Amino acid sequence: MTVFPCAKINLGLNIIERRPDGYHNLETVFYPIPLYDALEVHPMDHEFPSDQPCDIKVTGIPVSGQDDENLVVRAYQLIASDFELPRLHIHLHKRIPTQAGLGGGSSDAAYMIRLLDERFHLNMGNAEMERYAARLGADCAFFITSETAFAQGIGDILEPADGEYEGLEGYWLVLVKPDIAVSTREAFSRIKPCKPAKSCRMIVRQPISTWKDELTNDFEQSIFELYPAIGEIKQSLYKHGAAFAQMSGSGSCVYGIFRSKPDDMEPLFPQCQTFTLQL
Repeated sequence: MTVFPCAKINLGLNIIERRPDGYHNLETVFYPIPLYDALEVHPMDHEFPSDQPCDIKVTGIPVSGQDDENLVVRAYQLIASDFELPRLHIHLHKRIPTQAGLGGGSSDAAYMIRLLDERFHLNMGNAEMERYAARLGADCAFFITSETAFAQGIGDILEPADGEYEGLEGYWLVLVKPDIAVSTREAFSRIKPCKPAKSCRMIVRQPISTWKDELTNDFEQSIFELYPAIGEIKQSLYKHGAAFAQMSGSGSCVYGIFRSKPDDMEPLFPQCQTFTLQL
């Protein structure tokens, strides 16, 4: 069985307050985008000589860390602690850039939970799957449905991003991922929490022409100071016609939203992974 975990971008990201547990409450709009990994599982023959209940092969974009640290394996282990599952071979083909703020690892984990639920008839339902997913990462729960959502808490409290707004269907999206790894811990350490005057949920309901002046990502100021090249990507996207550009999550990927298909963007960012997608 094969599924295709999608990536996401953040439309705005505001760090509201530091919590007593050391985490931060935030507000953001998660928006799914058509950039996908591929996740495939096959039952492991009972005679296959493996000491592990599941093994994983990762192809495509290289992923750091040991196999047992992979969120897909951890998702299997989490569900297997409460449900009887067979041993599995897992093949994960990575296309979503890592350490980019695009949620690739979280998406892989959530889609693994969805796959296990469907393939082995666990009948968990979305709410239960979201609870499991939230135990693996703050934004994992979003990917259980992968529907545009207004997120609060640490990113795990989700509400539909409803309301009348222009929408992005038919727009073009350019993703630019430089060869820069931004530490999430360091990014949060440089933030001064502050509730914005207007919620990003309200701003995304407005015409996209207003977003540049109102829709903010609180990580940008400190990250751009540490890594000026990321800020330069944002400015270059505006220079070449983006209606809106922003860093996604805590970076380092920057996206630009265009009203029509932009000219070939890859030559503008020769040292980066660049994707052009229609929304």
